[in-house]
Amino acid sequence: MTNMGPDVTIDNAAFIHPTALVYGKVKIAKGASLWPYSVIRAETRDVTIGEFTNIQDFVMIHIGDTTGTHIGSHCSITHHCTIHGCTIGDHCLIGINSTIMDGCVIGNNCIIAGHSFLKEGTVIPDNSIVMGTPGKVVRTQNNYVKCRMNAFMYYRNALAYGKGSHREWASEECLQAMNSELETLHEEFSKIQQSEENAS
Repeated sequence: MTNMGPDVTIDNAAFIHPTALVYGKVKIAKGASLWPYSVIRAETRDVTIGEFTNIQDFVMIHIGDTTGTHIGSHCSITHHCTIHGCTIGDHCLIGINSTIMDGCVIGNNCIIAGHSFLKEGTVIPDNSIVMGTPGKVVRTQNNYVKCRMNAFMYYRNALAYGKGSHREWASEECLQAMNSELETLHEEFSKIQQSEENAS
């Protein structure tokens, strides 16, 4: 593929659109998806995309001067985001047109609101909702279920797109699968909460 450099490693991704451009040392894990006109470049450091993470339309991912870019599992990097030399934990959603700069570290289960700007070196704790320019934590809330559900929807959509079907979310089968997944996620979340309470 001319739009993939020789150092790119792809492990059974769910879907990669033909217009996605990926160059340098990039690792894309199983179940991940790259949507139209997404771009990933890693000339000196490396980029990793976690399992079942979706990189949506027009997202730009690049490395920093001294930092690679690492995105965890079950994340949604939504349309027109710029992700630059930062680390994003598991089960996160980065809202439309947000910018995450060099050295930022975002914990697990976080939501970054659309149009947020996280300046260099910003550290966001687990279970945060972030808004603003510069981005600041406005609420502490475990967003595990919401973020996992969004990633699940995109995984279903990615598999469908790979088969040439572009109306997956409108299907009755998808609706049933989403309801079933939501029940499972709530059960998982209850167990996580119980475990945290017992540990404290």
